[in-house]
Amino acid sequence: MTRISILVVAAILVLAPGRVAFAQSQGPVVPSPKPEVAKTIAQPEAHLDSAATDEIVRKFAANEDRMKKAYEQFSFTLSVKVQEQTTPGGEFQVSGDSFVRSDGVRYERIVKQPVSTLKQTSFTLEDVKIIASLPLFYLTSDEVGNYKFKYQGVEKMDELDTFIFRVQPKLLNRNKKLFDGVIWVDQRDFTIVKSSGKFVREVEAEGVQLPFSMFDTYRENVAGQYWFPTYITSEDLVTPPKSESIPLKLVVRSTNFQPNPVAVSSAPTTPPAKPN
Repeated sequence: MTRISILVVAAILVLAPGRVAFAQSQGPVVPSPKPEVAKTIAQPEAHLDSAATDEIVRKFAANEDRMKKAYEQFSFTLSVKVQEQTTPGGEFQVSGDSFVRSDGVRYERIVKQPVSTLKQTSFTLEDVKIIASLPLFYLTSDEVGNYKFKYQGVEKMDELDTFIFRVQPKLLNRNKKLFDGVIWVDQRDFTIVKSSGKFVREVEAEGVQLPFSMFDTYRENVAGQYWFPTYITSEDLVTPPKSESIPLKLVVRSTNFQPNPVAVSSAPTTPPAKPN
């Protein structure tokens, strides 16, 4: 697992692709009730027995192993945008480079200083760290045993025919966040091309509550063989003290994937810090 570190260049940005956070500077902001994952689930169109389900899970998990390893060999440009969907409203934007050095450590470096015109909420670089450790490849071969999978049907996504599976943790973990949602798996190559859901654990960490919890993650084919997360979005409401609810939208984009200029060795022996 790639360990996230910080490179100091004028200003520091810890941006894990597809992961951002939101904090409030004007007193505590209470997130509104979250949408239920079940709302995104399609109805089954055909039965898929447990043996067939297990085989599909085995195949896409093996592909996730390959995607995760390949992901560490690429650098890319990361941009984050948070919008207040109100009138008047503002937005926060920042972009940076994400790259891995030969020691296997991923670094994120600011390309353009953050610009914020937010009027009713706040978003800072420090907030980004809160969700920076959320995994992108959480259904690898060594992780699928933590989940139960229920076939939900099929769906056409652009030119892809996909299977849909409901994914739920078998048992919540006190210290580790697990995915709870829906995935779309390409029927031909058995790769995950989309996911929609949240990350949960047995006991939520104390501190600032984040309004963004449900994430829609879209993957794109990179270098003709890898399906990497390139577009992540989330919408939610926050309710500042003595104020009406404010709709927010988050968009995280990863673009311009390039092979790292140096080869990446095996993952560092020091494990990454566990998420709070």
